[in-house]
Amino acid sequence: MGRRAAIGKAAFLRHPGAVNDPDEPATDPQLAAFRRSIDNIDAALIHILAERFRITQAVGRYKAQTHMPPADPERETRQIARLRQLAEDADLDPEFSEKFLRFIIDEVIRHHRQVQGD
Repeated sequence: MGRRAAIGKAAFLRHPGAVNDPDEPATDPQLAAFRRSIDNIDAALIHILAERFRITQAVGRYKAQTHMPPADPERETRQIARLRQLAEDADLDPEFSEKFLRFIIDEVIRHHRQVQGD
């Protein structure tokens, strides 16, 4: 390798934000700040999902006790339409939000069926 190539490679390896090892944190302060914000949001999402599932599990137990079906397709349709509109208002892809919500709804229904012994 020529001297110029070696210098270029060394400069790249020292460049702020250059990641040589995928397990190494970025050294670029702006990228690190972005990532801290993303990590905080991810943590909040996990806690919000955990709380949502605690409530839907209580709903599942209630439905089992009162002999209600585990799924409510009419409510699901209304919820998806409502959340698609919220996504559009928030400049979030409504297709993505619907897929995400459908995934959650399907998991909730699976839990409700388990509680009812289906």
